[in-house]
Amino acid sequence: MSPSDMASAHDASPVSDQSQEILLRVDSVGKVFGEDVIALENMQLTVNVGDFLSLLGPSGCGKSTVLRMIAGLMEPTSGKINWQGEHGSGSIGVVFQEPTLMPWATVEKNVWMPFRLQGKSLRAMRDQIYNALNLVGLDGFARSYPRELSGGMKMRVAIARALATNPRVILMDEPFAALDEITRFKLNDDLLALKEKFGCTIIFVTHSVVESVFMSDRIAVMTARPGRVLDVISVDQPYPRSGLFRTSAEYAAYCRTTSDALQRSIVTAG
Repeated sequence: MSPSDMASAHDASPVSDQSQEILLRVDSVGKVFGEDVIALENMQLTVNVGDFLSLLGPSGCGKSTVLRMIAGLMEPTSGKINWQGEHGSGSIGVVFQEPTLMPWATVEKNVWMPFRLQGKSLRAMRDQIYNALNLVGLDGFARSYPRELSGGMKMRVAIARALATNPRVILMDEPFAALDEITRFKLNDDLLALKEKFGCTIIFVTHSVVESVFMSDRIAVMTARPGRVLDVISVDQPYPRSGLFRTSAEYAAYCRTTSDALQRSIVTAG
């Protein structure tokens, strides 16, 4: 696909392909903090089953706020988030920018935490916990403490904790932002491999154009505050994606198109 063809392929409407099964709709959502801080205004977005959807936008545009409302951690001031079909409280996994591990607990006990909140014993859930650790390459670290782990390993624990409950949706709020580039690329690759294996839906907040293009099948570009979706860009490249994609002409063209949309988003607020 040429850059000109690709530029015309992005969807100026924040409504996705209706031929796909819809998981949720963010319908005219607004969020006001205090008396006059308008974080989001008329936020419209459709998330399809199996999407890898990135939320990309300038700092303070409300990306994390959208994620928290989808997770049920915050209520919209106006509008609704409408889930389609069956949706249960155990079907969402959340990974924050910081791993948020309990420093006094071992890796296995950190991964056990969502089960503990459900009243399930460590013994009963140990197989599921160890399976999640194996999936993220930490099978030998169950009895280690967070202080003994690198930054990338801590983030793998956080991902294992999110995966352990077999979630329908994983919400990720800039999980790799603080990591060095080599570790970040490795975790990008590993996360895509996990998504391909389980077919879950991922909504991923990032400030990085290059990360969003490599990871996503769709990128929702948000305006500066008050945040809303300006554009949804489809990255029409097959999975799995290897390091070769990062050096391809197609990748560079998608990055230019996404960067252009991001630049427009900065001056389109209000």
